[in-house]
Formats: sequence, C-alpha cells, structure tokens
Amino acid sequence: MTTDVEAPPPAKESPKEKEEGFLTLFLKNLWSANTVTVTVLSIFLALVVGAVLIVVSDSEVLGKFAYFTSRPSDALEASWTLISGAYADLFKGALFDPASFQAWFNGSGTWQAAFNPISETLTYATPLVFTGLAVALAFRGGLFNIGGQGQAIMGCVLAGVAGFAFHLPVGLHLLVALLFGVLGGALWGFVPGFLKARTGAHEVITSIMLNYTALLFLGWLILQKGVQDPERSDAISKTIATSAELPALPAPLRVHLGIVVAVLVTAGVAWIINRSSFGFELRAVGVNPPAAKTAGMSVAKTYTLLMVVAGGLAGLGGATQVLGTADKLTAQVAGNIGFDGLLVALLGRNKPWGTLFAAILYGGLRAGGNLMQVDIGISLELVTVLQALIVIFIAAPAMVKAIFQLRAARSARLGASMSKGW
Repeated sequence: MTTDVEAPPPAKESPKEKEEGFLTLFLKNLWSANTVTVTVLSIFLALVVGAVLIVVSDSEVLGKFAYFTSRPSDALEASWTLISGAYADLFKGALFDPASFQAWFNGSGTWQAAFNPISETLTYATPLVFTGLAVALAFRGGLFNIGGQGQAIMGCVLAGVAGFAFHLPVGLHLLVALLFGVLGGALWGFVPGFLKARTGAHEVITSIMLNYTALLFLGWLILQKGVQDPERSDAISKTIATSAELPALPAPLRVHLGIVVAVLVTAGVAWIINRSSFGFELRAVGVNPPAAKTAGMSVAKTYTLLMVVAGGLAGLGGATQVLGTADKLTAQVAGNIGFDGLLVALLGRNKPWGTLFAAILYGGLRAGGNLMQVDIGISLELVTVLQALIVIFIAAPAMVKAIFQLRAARSARLGASMSKGW
C-alpha cells in the first residue's frame, strides 16, 4: 500500500524580496552593464583621456612637471586650472554661460547672448540628426550606408538650386526646396541600393565612390553660368531667396526651424522601424535575409527601398544645411555632416531617439570647442579627438565593463517591476 506524500507548501516570499520595488531595482541597475551606464561611463573616460591630452598639449603646464618631485603643487595646480578652464568653456559654449544670463537679468546684456550657446549647439546638431538617421535606418536593414556624405551633398545641390532658381510664394518655396533636397539624396541612395539588389555589389564600395562623384559634381556645378554668382569670380553660387530659407530666431542666433523638422522626422523614423510593415520587413531582412526571403519577403526590393529612404534622409540633412545655415552653394557647403552622421549613429546605438541625442551631444562638443579655441587657445582638433574617444569606448563596451567592474544588467527584473507599477 502506497501513501501519498504531501508536497511541501511553496516557499513564501521573504519580506526583503517583497519590499524590493522599482526604486531599489533602479539603484541596483544603475551600476550594471546596461546601455545607459556604459554610454555615460564611455563619455566620462573620453573626458579623462581628453584632460590628459589637454595637459600634454600645453608646453607651459608640461614644463612644470620637470620639477614635479620637488614641488608637485605647481604642476597639479596648473593642470587643474587648465583642465577646469577648458571644460568650463566647453560647457559655456555648448549650453549656457551663467555670466550671460546674469547680464541679461540685470539689463546689461541681451537674451540673444544668453541663449547663443544652445543655439549654436542645435545649429550644428540639426543636419547630423538626418545623416545619423540615414545610417541608423540602413543599419537596421543590414546595410552599411557610408554614402551619407554624397547623399547630403546632392541634397544641398538640389535644394540650393531650387532655392535661387524658382520664384514661388513664401512657404511653398521652402517646401519645394526641402522636397528637392530629399529627392537629391534619394536618387543618390537609389544607385547603391539598386546595385546591391541586382548585382550584389557591396554598398560600402559603391557609396564611397558616389561620395567623391557628388563632391566633384558640386565643384563643377557652382562654376557654371546660371548657377555661379555673377558678381563673384570664385566658386560660389547665387544667393538663396529669402522665401526658401528656413525661419530662424533673430540674429545673432542661428538656430532655425530645421531642428523642429529633425525631431518630427526622428519620431517618424521610430514609427517606421517599430510600427510599420516596412519596418518589420527591413528588420527581418537585416537579421536573416535567407529566412526573410523564405517567408515571402522581397530582399532586393527591401534593399533598394531602404537605401532610397536613407538617402532621402541624408538629402534632407543637406537641404537644412544650405537652407538654414548657409545661403549659398560652395565646395564645402556640406562640411563633414555625412561622415559625422556615421559616428552619431554609432553613438546613438542605431536607434532613432538615441541618434537625436547623440547629434545634440556632437553639436555641443563642436560649439563648446569653438569657445575653447578662442578663450584658452586649445586646438579645435582636440574636440575631434574627444568625439573619436567617445565612439571608441562605446564601440568597446567590454573594455568599459572591465574597467569599472560592472555587473550583469538587471533589465529583465527592472522591466518586470515597471510593468507592475511602483
């Protein structure tokens, strides 16, 4: 005769585990290897290495280290003064200067001077949002769109030509010029996408070649009759009509409507990736093209359409550059916004909103770097080194985790706690 053994009652949840709510999990998650923590620590490491480079680049401060053992305070005080002054200027040039706000409040300054730093940051960041999204969107579909520079240049070209060649009412002229910029970038993105879909040509090779083609085309075009400014002998185009310019805040502020467009486009790209059927297809193709083809998706069509959309985004970035910041076409009108977009997308983890914030960070580094150069005399190239260091540390999360001894992320438990409420 067998007797049924009664199963032991389930273990009761300890009071400690029961009381562990969202705040506790958040604090534990703060020093874990999650994306936010790794990104913040990567920026911190870049600033630390940058501080060392600032000291090394200054011969006067470096000379005080010659007698460091006999009087270390001289070298340490000089280093701290230089580093703190440099990073203070970086902050003042990127966000705000407390002295400017104080002058505005007591009537000795203007509000334009107070908001000029953030205006410069957003001005530099605006085109980078679009070129960064062009890279991020393509990457989600398994393509490496390194041709954002050429696509942005073509966006500048078509938007600029539409800006001074057409005579349309205010509002309509701006809309037409922006659409021409999108069209220019989309056509330049179509070529590598089509070649990838039909012949298997690698998009990195074809898009790099198209970058040079676009730059040479721009250099040729601005010297042609009807495009070149008749009052100038150098390579520069006619001035864009005011009806095609993006509305901006009063001078000397340069921030314009393009930053609003950038936020709206970021929201649209996020919706496309996460909510639309095209976004589902591009993510499926990006993860596993053979499986997507087996499921009935056209990989070739997705590749082509993806590069067209990505090119259109980069072209829109070029359009905002020429219609908002510059008012003429020059050989360097696009700057390096296409190549900087690669770094912005990487810093933003190829996510739309992450790309937006990364572009603002890069814009702040550029705006603050200008003040560092003027006020202290630190080379602007050092800011470029800071940007590169940030990307290097973010691209090597294992190194950051090892340096700071980060534990495994607790995102699952934190997410469960959030779903249950605080």
